[in-house]
Amino acid sequence: MSTPAAIVSAAGVAAGAGRGGAGSGAGAAPRAGVVSGVGPASGPASGVGVAAEGGRSGAASVATPTGRVRKRPEERRAEILDTAAAIALDGGLERITLRAVADRLGVAPGLISHYFPVAEDLVAEAFAAAATAERGQLFAASGTGVQRIAGFIARVRHPGSHDMTQLWLNARHLSRFRPAIAAALRAQEELDRTQLVELIEAGMASGEFATTDALTACVRIFIAVDGVGSYVNDESSFEHPAYEGFVTDAAEWALGIPPGALHAAVAALISPTP
Repeated sequence: MSTPAAIVSAAGVAAGAGRGGAGSGAGAAPRAGVVSGVGPASGPASGVGVAAEGGRSGAASVATPTGRVRKRPEERRAEILDTAAAIALDGGLERITLRAVADRLGVAPGLISHYFPVAEDLVAEAFAAAATAERGQLFAASGTGVQRIAGFIARVRHPGSHDMTQLWLNARHLSRFRPAIAAALRAQEELDRTQLVELIEAGMASGEFATTDALTACVRIFIAVDGVGSYVNDESSFEHPAYEGFVTDAAEWALGIPPGALHAAVAALISPTP
C-alpha cells in the first residue's frame, strides 16, 4: 500500500505503505480476517550461550570489564529486528543477511545466528516489524469516521511512505519463492484489513458511512491503495488529479460518502490552512 506521513519504526526508520489488495504471488487475497504474525525464531543456538548476552531475560543490561554492554535477550532481539528492518527499508529484504545485521550493530555474526538460527526467519520477522510500525501510524484511534479515513489516505499519499511502499512490493515479489515471507505477508495484510474494517464499522455506526458491508469496502480501498502504490518504483514524474485522487475517489465510492466530502478532508490534512 502507499502511505504518507513518515512512519517511524523502532529503528527510527520512516515507513509508508504498499501492500495489499491484489493478492500476492503466494495466493494472498485482498486483506481479510486475522492471522497471527510470524512466530518468534527458535530458541538459542548451541554455538552461543545465553550467558554471552547477559543471562536470564529478567536481568538488566550490564557493562562488562571491557566496556561491552550485555543486553537482555529481549532487548538484543528487538535491536536485531529493528536493524534488519532498517536494512530492508534502505535496500530491500534481499539485503538482510546475518553479516549485514552484525556489521551494522558492530557485533559478531554468531550473535545474530544465536537469536535467528534460520536467516529466513529474520527476514520475515523484519518485514513484520516494519509493517507493524507502519500500522501504528496508519490508523488513528480517535476522531470521526471521515477524519480517520482521511488521515489514513493522507498518510498513504505522503512521500515519506515510499520506502515502505517499496518494501510491500518487494515482499510480494519474494513471496512467490520464499514461504516464510509469504506467511508474514498474509499475516500483515490480514491485520491491516482488520484495522480498516474496525474503522469502517465505527463510521457505519455513527452514520457517516452509507455502506452496509465493511469488509467489501475495506477490500476496495486497499485495492486502490495497492494499485497506486505499484507505481512507486517509476522514476518518471507523473502528476494528474485522477492519479493523485484515485484512492480518495475509491474510498468515497466504497464507503458511500457524499462526493467531494472526503477529498476536502484529505486536502485539509495535506495542505493545512496556515
